[in-house]
Amino acid sequence: MPTYEYQCLTCKKPFTVVMSVREYERGKVKCPECGKGRVKQQITQFMVQTSKKS
Repeated sequence: MPTYEYQCLTCKKPFTVVMSVREYERGKVKCPECGKGRVKQQITQFMVQTSKKS
C-alpha cells in the first residue's frame, strides 16, 4: 500500500499514513496528534520496495 506524508496545519506535527488509493481519493485524512482535518500533503521521494529472489 502507498505511504503518504502529511503535516497538520493546526498543531504543525508531521505524520505518515499508509492507505489504499481508494482511501486517498476520499481525502478524509485527520491528524493523529490533535484529530483535526486541516492537513497538507508533503512532497516526498517515491520509494519502491521489491523482494529479493533466492
